[in-house]
Amino acid sequence: MASTKNVQNTHISAKLRELHGALIEIVSIMNRPQRDEQMVREAGISLDRALFPLLVTIERLGPIGVVELADRAGRDYTTVSRQVAKLESLDLVERRGNAADRRVREAVISPKGKAMTDRIDVARERMGRAIFESWDEHDFNELVRLMRKFAEDISGDIGNGAEETEGEGGPQAD
Repeated sequence: MASTKNVQNTHISAKLRELHGALIEIVSIMNRPQRDEQMVREAGISLDRALFPLLVTIERLGPIGVVELADRAGRDYTTVSRQVAKLESLDLVERRGNAADRRVREAVISPKGKAMTDRIDVARERMGRAIFESWDEHDFNELVRLMRKFAEDISGDIGNGAEETEGEGGPQAD
């Protein structure tokens, strides 16, 4: 009986480049300053563009330490620490000690910050509905399912094999 494994591997190899290109395009669009400014305008809030993604990440993942937040944002932790302090001064986040390690200070969303991210969520939904209005329900549901599956699988991959790629520019998805 002939193996179909080589056919499958060839197909995956050809499609991985296309997938990588699509991911680069999505990430670059999502990372554009204009995108954050559009979201802030749509939400009807006043917030510095540099603080916007940090506030949302703290709301989604908090309590979160500055080092992890900086890693996720792709920024230097000293910069993120100053930005979190700014969010704290605006009463959008609170900082508290970590229960397991009192040396670690974590950021958590405040009630005022949660009200702001709720407005951002409403704006994101309006913008998302406009993007997906021509999609049929099945395709949209499949996109969500597969993106969740991909996010879970790629999250589990962090650190695995990183040592092998360090000499090639680090463990990044170039």
